[in-house]
Amino acid sequence: MPNRPKDPRPFKRAILKLSGEALRGANSRDNISPEIVDRIAVEIREAVSGGLQLGIVVGGGNFWRGASASARGMDRATADYVGMLATVMNALALEGALNHHGVRCVVQSAIEMKNVAETFIRRRAERQLDDGKVVIFAAGTGNPFFSTDTTAALRASEMGADVILKATQVDGVYCSDPRKNPDAKRYETVTFHECISQRLNVMDTTAFSLCMDNHIPIIIFDLGPEGNLSHALRGQPIGTLVHGD
Repeated sequence: MPNRPKDPRPFKRAILKLSGEALRGANSRDNISPEIVDRIAVEIREAVSGGLQLGIVVGGGNFWRGASASARGMDRATADYVGMLATVMNALALEGALNHHGVRCVVQSAIEMKNVAETFIRRRAERQLDDGKVVIFAAGTGNPFFSTDTTAALRASEMGADVILKATQVDGVYCSDPRKNPDAKRYETVTFHECISQRLNVMDTTAFSLCMDNHIPIIIFDLGPEGNLSHALRGQPIGTLVHGD
């Protein structure tokens, strides 16, 4: 394992990738936990008050998984479009919590739905970030067959983000699944090529390729413990850093 490269933190502009499952919580019966969304909003407010420009990409797995529905016989494109709509619901819930805490924010959707969200326009999103607004990117890329991880990599590339912060339910990248192997080793730092060659389940290959090509590091961390999101957003060491060679 190479020495840890120059850390990209602190950073000016970041893309936060939130999974849909993270909004539900481990033991919640609700698809969206108001308590968890509220906590996320508070920690985001603290970070952006210090000048961080933040875009957010949220998944929809707490409602729907297109790949799983496809495996059970649904047309894959249709299943993916349903998943995109699920991300919009999560984005609106997050927008409501952020507004409640006085954070200026906007939802931009890759699928036009003008009654609830702006349509994604890159230059407009850049101006909103420059203006200090949190921009929540919903509906994935607007195309089937692409994950929200790929959306995060795409939006980070388009927005010129310094880093992707991927909030998960584990505290970093491991050599194997720590839920199945108690002896699994957690990496402090790992390269994109190592993740691909060792088939470490961090992001899909398309997302990795975009990040590698555009030199965007990824920080993988556990969203669960209170304060972890604040640490990540403030550029404090946490989780695993995925970087180029």
